[in-house]
Amino acid sequence: MESNFQTASFVEMAVVRPNQASSHNLDIIIEGKITLQDYCNALMKKIFELHQSDYPIFLNYQATLVKEPIVWLNRFEELISNNEDLFTSKKALCRYNKLFNLIESKRKEVQFSSGKEIKQTIAKKYINAESEDRYFSFYEIKKIADSMEDDNEKILLLTKEKHEYRQSNIEFINQKLPLFDLQCSKEIKQIYELQSIKSSIEKFKPSATGNSLAPVKLQFNCNVNQFVDIFYQMSCEIFVEGKPMIEGNINDIADMIVNTFVDKDGREISLQSVKTILKPSREDKRPNTNKRIDISKLL
Repeated sequence: MESNFQTASFVEMAVVRPNQASSHNLDIIIEGKITLQDYCNALMKKIFELHQSDYPIFLNYQATLVKEPIVWLNRFEELISNNEDLFTSKKALCRYNKLFNLIESKRKEVQFSSGKEIKQTIAKKYINAESEDRYFSFYEIKKIADSMEDDNEKILLLTKEKHEYRQSNIEFINQKLPLFDLQCSKEIKQIYELQSIKSSIEKFKPSATGNSLAPVKLQFNCNVNQFVDIFYQMSCEIFVEGKPMIEGNINDIADMIVNTFVDKDGREISLQSVKTILKPSREDKRPNTNKRIDISKLL
């Protein structure tokens, strides 16, 4: 196996020395100076060293070793994505798919439990309200949301917390802070507004730079998931002499699609949606059998 892998921007690196390692074989062991490259190398080697049945307990264990498990899970997902060619070349896409599914599941579990657990480590002044089984702190929830990269995941978390608050039997309200559900609603509105502004900025970028020779994008006339699935088939399912028909990582393929095509209504395509459809773990986002354009039949 190659010695240096593509890295991801880990903020926390939970590492032990050889003499500190536990017998369960779930630790990331590095001897000497700890670098980002060494940490990513050790993580990737551990992925292929462990049995797939050990992946859930490995993720659970690593998540307990860091202060911000969601941030760590996001970086771990980035590491796997950056090295997807390795999984393809080793014919280990089953490991790739399983890890993506487990990461997503663990991330949702952490997000949910972060609101449920009552940890009196937070100062009372940051607690908006308390019910009989938990407290509600917008200060904490916003920190979790800010650590997430996907706006849709942020909105989902804030919406869940807002409804949890409204359905709880509130026993105490901090009169010095705004109401918890109103703060969540304002934050959700702000995320939507920022999305709209970013979209407008991207839309007018070519004219702002005065580039009148910007290439015209091609239009396809099927559904977005049907079209993107064609590239998924060529990169993950159809091989020529042992190599995928199209070689490239998810980010590069997604950028190419978004920068080259518009949908059947002539509208820009969401980069995040394209990336999601291209992920092997997100089969639910690709068309089902009767709507899929099976290009293998055309070859």
